Amino acid sequence: MTTGLPAPVRVLVVDDDPIVRSALSLMLGGQADLEVVGEAGDGQEGVALVERLRPDVVLMDIRMPVLDGLEATRRLHRLPEPPRVIVLTTFDADEHVVQALAAGADGFLLKDTPPARIVEALRKVADGEPMLSPSVTRTLIDRLRADHADPADDRAARAERRLSSLTDREREVALAVGRGLSNAEIARELHLSVPTVKAHVSRLFEKLVVTNRVQIAICVHDAGLA
Repeated sequence: MTTGLPAPVRVLVVDDDPIVRSALSLMLGGQADLEVVGEAGDGQEGVALVERLRPDVVLMDIRMPVLDGLEATRRLHRLPEPPRVIVLTTFDADEHVVQALAAGADGFLLKDTPPARIVEALRKVADGEPMLSPSVTRTLIDRLRADHADPADDRAARAERRLSSLTDREREVALAVGRGLSNAEIARELHLSVPTVKAHVSRLFEKLVVTNRVQIAICVHDAGLA
């Protein structure tokens, strides 16, 4: 007999520290809508388990023996049906953030992220919504600004011109994205449904000619509106 409830999100934990793996598995095991299907102690073992267990989301450390998390993420991203990947690490150096996202990671969180936020990130990433720690978003924005340095006045004027094409509601959503709010948080703040917020974000991608929420945040920050 079916219960009508959605299947739990299947999670694989990849970390070379057995204490971290156990703590994460214990924490996630207490969530009715999450299921830890396996643990791996290095990237190579993680890739092998993904091919065998087919998890929905992988929690991936970066610094591991045999195969590090960045290369493991690249290999997973090349699979015909890759899982979502959240990099969960102690290090938020800008090169790690950029490399992880370039490798195909769907999220980047620090290990000191509160447990409830990690659980929330797994749910959102499984649903197709990228997730970055606020400090990581700040690091990435600073890195991209440094790589594309322009005079601040020119950058602000260009960003404001891009935002001027938005409707009032789209602008509100853009500003909320710039503050790092999730779709559910934006929906509550602006008294909208989550599907409506998702539709607004999709239009922001088109109008601002961007491919992810971080780029929306960068535009908002450059315009001095964050």
